[in-house]
Formats: sequence, structure tokens, C-alpha cells
Amino acid sequence: MQVTENSGAWNACDYSHDVAFFYKLVDKRISKSWTQRDHLVIGLGLSVCLVVVLSNLMVMVAIFINRRFHFPIYYLLANMAAADLFAGVAYANLMLNTGPWTALLSKEKWFLRSALVDISLTASVANLLAVAVERHQTVVAMQLHSRMSKRRVVLLIVCIWAAAGAMGLVPSMLWNCECDLASCSTIAPLYSRRFLVFWAAFNLLAFGVMAAVYGRIFVYVRRQSRGVSRHTSDAAQGQRMVVNLMKTIAMVLVAFVICWTPGLLTLLLEGLLGKDSHAHAYEKYCLVIAECNSLVNPIIYSLRDEEMRGTFKWILCGRRDGRACTAMPVAPPAVQYCAPQLEVVSVEKLDDRVLEPSKAEDHCQLLEKPELQIPQ
Repeated sequence: MQVTENSGAWNACDYSHDVAFFYKLVDKRISKSWTQRDHLVIGLGLSVCLVVVLSNLMVMVAIFINRRFHFPIYYLLANMAAADLFAGVAYANLMLNTGPWTALLSKEKWFLRSALVDISLTASVANLLAVAVERHQTVVAMQLHSRMSKRRVVLLIVCIWAAAGAMGLVPSMLWNCECDLASCSTIAPLYSRRFLVFWAAFNLLAFGVMAAVYGRIFVYVRRQSRGVSRHTSDAAQGQRMVVNLMKTIAMVLVAFVICWTPGLLTLLLEGLLGKDSHAHAYEKYCLVIAECNSLVNPIIYSLRDEEMRGTFKWILCGRRDGRACTAMPVAPPAVQYCAPQLEVVSVEKLDDRVLEPSKAEDHCQLLEKPELQIPQ
């Protein structure tokens, strides 16, 4: 079907066009046959997707079975792993519906293919924002873990996925180029370039907000750490645990920004410049980099968190005694984390009366020795 040059034809809403029409409209080629290179790329991509799904599933299981991880921050990290797992499924679906198969897709299936990737990114961004707010509240209050109830955490996670789902449905229901053919994108031929500008700018702005929040947290922690030497070794150990957890989360954020920024900048340039951006020439490379992010987080957890690494070994061993692999990790002893700005005084001087040991512990946050719930 040919498109006439008059403005009425370009702006009229004609829902009878198929996917191939939009690809031809923006001069984006659809392969007619599979090449050996295509088979290699698809095979390698699906293998990576399988590793992504399994590794992030292991993170979720580790957080579920280890009682030490039963805190809001780890529930949010588990939700991050769920978003990465979802991304692995989304990329696998994308690869199984690309190449010559693209021309066979209905518009509904094409929108679904793209919406899955949009949902995974939005869920990750929203989850990182939630982690940033949670860490800001706990660090300012000089706590290792938030006292947010499990009900609120569940409600927050539900809101994250609801927002992600809504963002994924926007292009198919409201913001596509079926009624404005002149605005069709060369990267995503059924998407409006104005939507790409909005989506890329929104996520880049979210990156900036997260960077600012984490920067403020690190400045605050460094300022408070100067007084730790005046206190007990337990307080210093608690402070180190806060800093180590913050560093792990910061590494997750940095990896996320590094992997997704090239793709978002590509979408932004495509939305602003159209064909003059030549974004279609390197869009696939940006997609590969973005896919790698879903594989990075489990590696970061393994390298940074000894307890998480030990729990992974328990899962891979498949038995409680750990004889099938390396020795079981030894859990660190329980420590007390006290706000470093508080002066350490003897128990006898508190309110001029002696407190029972059980009551004195109320002045600190007790970090219990982790207990693992390993299925028999």
C-alpha cells in the first residue's frame, strides 16, 4: 500500500495497515530468510537469556530462604531480580519474534513484544528509586534496615509493577503513529517519535534523581563515619555493614546506568532527529548492552555479599550439610549497631539507675545471627 503525499493521508487514522507497511514506510528492512549469522546470534542470545532467568531466580530464592535477608531492602532487591528475570523473558520473546518472523506478527503481537521490554525497564527504574528512598530514610535515621512493615513493602512492589504495566501499554493504546504516519520511528516503526523522546527523557531524569539521592547518602555516611572511632568496635562494625550495603547498591545503580544510558540516548536522538540520527545502525548493540545488565546484578551480589554468596552455595549444593561442594559459610556473630553520634556511657549512668541487659539492648539495633531456612 502506498502513502500519498497529501497531509490528510498522513494524518488520517487507518488501522488496516499491517506491520510490514510501517517497516516499509520508514525504510527499515525485514529479512526474508535466516542467515548463519542470524542463527548464531539467536542461539547465543537465548543462551544468555536462560542464564539471566536462572541467576536472578537464584537471587530470589536466596532472599526467600535466608532469614537474614527478610528486610525491606532485600525484598526490594528481590523485586529487582524479578524485573531482571522478566527482562530475560522479554528479550527471549523478542529474539523469537524477530528477523523473517517480524512480517508475520500482528500489530497486537508486535506491540506486546515491545511492551515487555518497556515494562522490564520501567520496573527496574521504579525499583531503584524505591531502594534509593528506603536507603535515604534508614541511613539518615542511622539504622541498617528500615522498619517498614511487610504490608507496605508488598503494596510498594504492587505499585511498581502497576506503573510499569501502565507505561508498557501507553504506546499500544494511546501514543503510537497509526494516526500520524509522519512521526513513525525508524527504530520502532509503530511507535511515535514523540513517545520515544518522552520515555528516554523520563528515564534519564530518573537516573539523575537516583544519582543525587545516593550522592547525598554517601556524603552523610562519610560525615557520620568520622565519629565512629570514638565508639565501640560493635558500633564501628555496624557502620561498616551500612557502608558495604550502600556500596553494593551503588554498584547495582552504576551498572544499570552504564548499560541503559546508550540505548536511552539512542532513543532520544531518534526521537529528536528521526532518520538523520542513523540510530538504526547501532540500535542492536545498545540492546545487547542493555540485556547484559540483567546478568550483572547476580554477579555483583556474589562478589560483594559474603552471606549471599554462601546462600548461593547452599542452593547449588542441594543438601543441608554442604558436602556436595565447598564448606558452608560461617555466619558472622550478632553485633549491635548504635548511632555513631551517640556517646557511649556505662549502663549504670543511664538515668542514674541500672538497666537490665535486655533493656540496655533496646538502645541499639541488634543484628541477629542469620538463620537459614533450607528445604529438606
